Formats: sequence, C-alpha cells, structure tokens
Amino acid sequence: MSEFLPIDSRPPAIALMGPTASGKTALAVEWVERFGMDIVSVDSALVYRGLNIGSAKPDADTRARAPHRLIDIRDPHETYSAAEFAEDALRELHAIHAHGRVPLLVGGTGLYFRALLQGLSDMPQADPALRAEIARDAAACGWTAMHEALCRIDPAAGARIKPGDAQRIQRALEVFRASGTPISQWQQAARSKPFPFRVLKLVVAPPDRSVLHERIARRFDLMIEAGLLDEVRRLASDVRLHADLPAMRAVGYRQALEHLQQGSSLAEFRDRGIFATRQLAKRQLTWLRGELDARWFDPACDGDEIERAVAQFLGR
Repeated sequence: MSEFLPIDSRPPAIALMGPTASGKTALAVEWVERFGMDIVSVDSALVYRGLNIGSAKPDADTRARAPHRLIDIRDPHETYSAAEFAEDALRELHAIHAHGRVPLLVGGTGLYFRALLQGLSDMPQADPALRAEIARDAAACGWTAMHEALCRIDPAAGARIKPGDAQRIQRALEVFRASGTPISQWQQAARSKPFPFRVLKLVVAPPDRSVLHERIARRFDLMIEAGLLDEVRRLASDVRLHADLPAMRAVGYRQALEHLQQGSSLAEFRDRGIFATRQLAKRQLTWLRGELDARWFDPACDGDEIERAVAQFLGR
C-alpha cells in the first residue's frame, strides 16, 4: 500500500532572522515588493517610540515602501512582554493572510520568536517582593552561591544559565520560590498544538565573524554621527524614564545613558557601545544555532539562493 505524507494546509509565513547589522531590513524590503509580503517586526527595541537612531529603526522612506507592523507601539517608560508580543504578532499574521499577502517576520529577538512560534508557559509573573528577597540573599552570599543553589533545585536550568547571569538566576529562583516548580518544567509546558502557519526559517549572517564586526562598528559610528547622544538626552529628560526600564537597557542606549551620566570620553563610549553590540550579536548567533530547522545564508553572496528558497516555499 502506498503511503502519502499529509498535505500541510496551513498558510505560509517567512521568518527572516539574523544577528544585528546583518542586513535583514534591506532584504525584507525587497521581498515586500517582489513576493507580496507584509513585515512584522520581531525586535524588542523597535517597539518603543523615540528609540530611532540607536535601534536602527527603518526610516520614513523605507517604511513608506515597506510598512512594518509592531513598531512604535509603546512609550519608552512602558514595558512590553514576550507574551504580549506573541499575542500581537499572531493577530497581525492573521490580518496579513486575510488580505491575501504573506507574513514576513523580521528581526533578531530570540525570545520574541520563541514566544510566538513555540509558545510560553503560564509561569508565575514577576514578584517585586521575591526579587528583593533574592537580591538581598545575593548581596549576602554572592551570585555564584545563588547559581549553586539553582543547580541544586533545578539542574537543567543551572546547566543552561551561566553563573554570571544574575538576571536569569534571579528569575529562575523567583519562579521556584513562588510556585515550588523549577522554571525548566514551566518552560517545557509551552504550546503543544501546531502553530497556525507553516514557517520557513531563514538566517542571514556573514560566515566570517570579522565581517559582522566591521558592519557593527560602521553602523555604530553612523548612529553617533546621526545624533544618538542627542536622542538619549531627549529620552533622559522624561522623568518617567530610568536606567532599569527595558527601553533604556537596550544595547547602545544603556551605554549612551551611562556616558552622559558619568562623563566618560566619546572614544570610551564608542568602544563600549561597539563591544556591547558585538556581545549582542554573539548571543543572537548562539540562539540561532539552536534553531535546527533554519537555513543559513551569507547575505553578501547568497542572494539568488535565498530568493529561490523563498519562491520554492511559496510555490512560485
């Protein structure tokens, strides 16, 4: 008896992923015009109004050619969770499909992609009192000891989270103290039903890390020339903003704010900003390598190949 694979009748969507400064936006704009796509931004900095230069937000001309959804949807003093993003993005995907176009997810925020495509479990929300308690414990014994404690109660999370990653250690301990259940178990309880779109995951990244580093440095210099520090001065004048808000912790903004507050030299600010952006790219690449069903392309020389992959996926 012949066996046939079931036909996947879900509508198509493309996920264009990659580290910062890898050229995703330029490629996405071309596809909007060539393949009839609509862009949904998957970037945790672009959601904030006023974070324009340091986030490399597409300019008005680019957005006129290719509108981006989920850009400029929060003020910088507000928060925006991965769960909120997943809900908003799924709504936008359905709306794009209803208009006869193909959703194009573009960005490098791994947590957002994971929340949308894989789902997030209903683990306990942040508890300020518990966080303060954990912070006091860490001040008394150090984050290394806190990491050791995490390893004892949740070996899986302890192996995944680095001893120096205080933020994630704190969150993992907070979840356990609030619920009695290790955070790794909560995370395993993510979405079990299929995602309503069939998704082609594409990664654009220069294979030579030095090429990416050069692109990062060049883009950061252009940000400085375009007025990044003036942008951060305007943001900092808002009394509702402080350094611990997600918007102000974004790479580039955090370093700019520290530079303005501490009076370091412009050269030191530039070096710290470029280094932080390189570290962000490194974390993004580490996450992307875990996306085993993604196809990788060099943006400098694989243009025709990546477009063929898109056309084949869309049946064109």
